[in-house]
Amino acid sequence: MSRPNFVNIQGTITLKQGRDHSVKRFHPWIFSGAIQSATETLQDGDWVEVLDARKTVVGFGHYQKGTITVRMLTFGTDKPQADLYETKLKKALQVRTEAEVISDQTNAYRLIHGEGDGLPGLIIDVYHDVAIIQAHSAGMQRDRAQLAAAVSKILTDAGFRNRAVYFKSMQEKAASEYLTGMAAVPHVVLEHGNKFLIDWEEGQKTGFFLDQRENRKLLGEMAKGKTVLNTFCYTGGFSVYALQSGAKLVHSVDASEKAIALTRKNLELNGYDPTTHACAAEDTFDFLKDKKEVYDLIILDPPAFAKHKDSRHQAVKGYQRLNAEAMKMIKPGGIIFTFSCSQVVDRQLFYDTIVSAGIQAGRQIKVLHHLSQPADHPVSLYHPEGEYLKGLVLYVE
Repeated sequence: MSRPNFVNIQGTITLKQGRDHSVKRFHPWIFSGAIQSATETLQDGDWVEVLDARKTVVGFGHYQKGTITVRMLTFGTDKPQADLYETKLKKALQVRTEAEVISDQTNAYRLIHGEGDGLPGLIIDVYHDVAIIQAHSAGMQRDRAQLAAAVSKILTDAGFRNRAVYFKSMQEKAASEYLTGMAAVPHVVLEHGNKFLIDWEEGQKTGFFLDQRENRKLLGEMAKGKTVLNTFCYTGGFSVYALQSGAKLVHSVDASEKAIALTRKNLELNGYDPTTHACAAEDTFDFLKDKKEVYDLIILDPPAFAKHKDSRHQAVKGYQRLNAEAMKMIKPGGIIFTFSCSQVVDRQLFYDTIVSAGIQAGRQIKVLHHLSQPADHPVSLYHPEGEYLKGLVLYVE
């Protein structure tokens, strides 16, 4: 019997005494301060075996010089096999299938969500028959060809068509490129029966914010007969859902002209008139002026106000100001969907910030729903940092 093939391990990391607790609890990050020694010839993206202070193997991962020095891909003493990516992708697809994320009404979903799927540094989004790979680590960037082959195989084996795999570079050293096949953009996908144009080549992230899918659906269920304001609208996802559910009027606002152009196209794609349901390329704070008691429902879904801890204080002030302005001007009995996608602003801090905004606005407010990211953006029990999207549905008396 032939022996299985294994990944090529390029070096060893040894941890300091007492600094192996987190990795033995399956946390996928090893910080530079926990490392006692490392093979001198290691390069960014190399596979390494990780040893505790007693020289016992605790797992294997990708090396990269920096604060997070190793991203763990397997735990325990068993050396990872060469088909590791294919095995993990297959498990991830099974999770999405069992969670009923994919259907004849929804063909856009996240296949791999980094640490939540045991593949730190990797994002794979699927838009109908095209998969988009984003590498947030040197190891995943280096292995992109293997990943493309693996994703194409597991999708095809599961009965899904895979026309192309596109690598969207996050690093200066690697250009974005089609790793397999080719597909024209924009590309039409379905989400709960609504149509959206996706441009993974020029759009933000991989082209669409898939993490708001179930929150968009909930908004649609609450929008019938209402006047709706969708701020920071990007491609108009919330706007389409509101109109599909019978909203009386929807206004979409974003500071980006490109985003507003995409919103208009998506409204037209779904049969709505973007001149009747106005789209404005304008700063949200400027737009909110002189709009008192115009809207029954407001969506506040800004980009991350803080990407690092040193900007957290300013981010909190931004969330507070934005929410206070919306609370002051919404109609009595109005509903606000408010979100933060800043990972460094945790759920409790976000909630406390919204409380402060309510006090500043001087309105009585009830929490109707606590919102998060959907099943195709799973959070590992051992990596709570993976929960980044936080939301509240508020009723303003």
